[in-house]
Amino acid sequence: MRKLVVSIIAFAAASTVFAGTAGVEKRLREQYPATNITEVRESPMNGVYEVVMGRNIGYTDESGRYMLFGHMFDMKEQKDLTAQRLDEINKIDVSALPLTDAIKTVKGDGSRKIYVFSDPDCPFCKRLEPELAKLDNVTIYTFLYPLEGLHPDAKRKAEIIWCAKDRAKAWNEFMVSGKLPEGVDKCDNPVERNIRLGISLGINGTPTIIFDGGMIAPGALPAVEIERRLGGGKAMVQTSKKGG
Repeated sequence: MRKLVVSIIAFAAASTVFAGTAGVEKRLREQYPATNITEVRESPMNGVYEVVMGRNIGYTDESGRYMLFGHMFDMKEQKDLTAQRLDEINKIDVSALPLTDAIKTVKGDGSRKIYVFSDPDCPFCKRLEPELAKLDNVTIYTFLYPLEGLHPDAKRKAEIIWCAKDRAKAWNEFMVSGKLPEGVDKCDNPVERNIRLGISLGINGTPTIIFDGGMIAPGALPAVEIERRLGGGKAMVQTSKKGG
């Protein structure tokens, strides 16, 4: 991290004249017409501009010629400013999620909500399930999201789980023991729609958790971190044995 901070300081020293965000944005668009530049604004560091490119962030000087990719830190406040901005720009409107296409699991009073894109053959998704089991007073919406490029049989399994009489039970049993429900007839299912939805949201890995405020968290987070992001309230992390 020290090298990155030094690099940012040296980078800022090379540009001492503010061109204004409009001028910087104009230059960037002229120089990089194929780049999806969605926002340009001054960063907290003199002479350095934050450039939002879709779901990514870079930093540039007034000329737009030099770009720096990495995280900017406020060392006094001990904050990762880039991570905060990435959370902001990558927020998802959870009110637009098609919840009827997800497996719904209610724990306790179900007052808090999380949305999980998960692949039945993903080992990290299997690690996440025991962590979710430790949460209370939460509603979990699981979108079956098979990554066929990695797991060729995952789509078939996702469809069988969806078509089971008790989807939540079938999902839990498969993720815990690897056992698929038997005698399940084919049915209309949302798996293809979920794949299109995940792609449209920029979800390229599983598991991916979306919190009720729209923040995205990729990976198998531990229960304590999920609890922290959910924000306490009535919730209580149970003391069940941690899964692996």
